[in-house]
Amino acid sequence: MADNYVELQIKINPDMEDILSEICFENLPCEGVVLAEETYKDLEMIATTEGTLKVFLTPDLGSGEMLAEKFISKVLSEQRNLLKLRGFSDEELGSWEFTIQTKPNEDWSKKWKEKWDVTHVSDRITVVPDWIEYSPHRADEVIIRLEPGCAFGTGTHQTTQLCMKAIEKYMPLNARMADIGMGSGILAICASKFGASEVYGCDNDPTVIDVAKENAVKNGAECTFELNTADKITEKFDFICANILHNVLAEIMGDLKNIMQKGAIMVLSGILDEKKQVVLEAIKKYDLELWEEAHQDQWVALIVKNAEVGY
Repeated sequence: MADNYVELQIKINPDMEDILSEICFENLPCEGVVLAEETYKDLEMIATTEGTLKVFLTPDLGSGEMLAEKFISKVLSEQRNLLKLRGFSDEELGSWEFTIQTKPNEDWSKKWKEKWDVTHVSDRITVVPDWIEYSPHRADEVIIRLEPGCAFGTGTHQTTQLCMKAIEKYMPLNARMADIGMGSGILAICASKFGASEVYGCDNDPTVIDVAKENAVKNGAECTFELNTADKITEKFDFICANILHNVLAEIMGDLKNIMQKGAIMVLSGILDEKKQVVLEAIKKYDLELWEEAHQDQWVALIVKNAEVGY
C-alpha cells in the first residue's frame, strides 16, 4: 500500500457528477469518487457539500504536486472541450476549478466507504456495497452486490436507477439482453437476475471489462462482456440498455436500431431533461416508437420499441 494518496476536488454542476466521474475513472489513476461530503441512506441525501466532486487518486501522477497538477489540468481541459463541442454549456458543466492535496494514506478507502449505504432502487431491487451485511426484506428481492467506485455504474445515480426500473417493468422473461456501455456491468447483472436468457455487455473502455466480469461472478450472473461498440455488433437482441451521453445516443441511434430484433424494447438513459429533444429527434429519424418517458429528478430515460412487427 502506498504511503500517500492524492485527493482531487473539482467544482462541478452536480448534474455532471456521473459524467465527470466516468472521465476520472477513464483518464486518471482513480480509485473512487464521492460528490464531496454527500452521504446517502437509501435514496435520501442526509448530508452534502453540494457542487464538489472529491476524487481519490493513487500517487501515479509523476513526482510532486506541480507535475500532478499539470497532468490533471490537461486531462480536464481536453475532456471539457470535448463536452462543449457536444453541446454542453459552461453553466451546465460548472467551473471544473480544482485543487489537489497529497495526503497520508490513513486508510482513505475506509473513509470513502463510509459514504455508501444500501440503495433500494425499487421495492424489489436493492444494490448492496460489498462490505455491508444485508438480509432481504422480501422473498423475490433482487440483490446486486458491487464495490462502488471500482468502475462507473454503482446503482446510486438516477440514470442507472431509471434503467434498472425499466428492466423490472419492461424486459420480457428469457429475453436476449444487451448493455451498451456497460461500465461496472450492473445493468447486465440486473437483467440476468430478472430472467434474461442471454446477457451481453460491451464498453469502449478496456479498464472496466475485468471489473464487470468480477461483478458478474460475485452475483452469480451469467454475462458475456467484451471491448466493443454498437456499430461492430452483428447479433440482434430483444431488450437493450444504453446509459450514455445524450449526444452519443443520437450519434449511434442507427447502430442501436440495427441490433434490435423486430419488436425489441430499448432503454435510452443518461439524458438530462433539457437535452432530451436531441435524442427524441434521433428516435423519430430511425422510426422507433416512443413508449414512455421516465423521469427521476433532472434526468430522463426514454423507453422505445422497434415498431416493426415482431415478438
